[in-house]
Amino acid sequence: MQSQEDLRVELERLRAENAALKSEKKGASSREISFKVAEKGGLSVYGLGRFPVTLYKEQWVRLLDKQDEIRNFIKDNEDKLKSRE
Repeated sequence: MQSQEDLRVELERLRAENAALKSEKKGASSREISFKVAEKGGLSVYGLGRFPVTLYKEQWVRLLDKQDEIRNFIKDNEDKLKSRE
């Protein structure tokens, strides 16, 4: 059986862990971007939002080839686009 002191220490540890997890969720937009090969062979990008973005390599290449067009589109539509901040 655990003593009162052991229970208090464990409760404080769990509270700190819970607070850290909550602040991690709030700071999701500032989280590091990471990559992983998905089960079916796609490239998953983590850290952009709640769920990973997964595309196959040829899809990523096509998208990356359009980076200038994407940036110009964002600039041209700045007033219509929203930011998650």
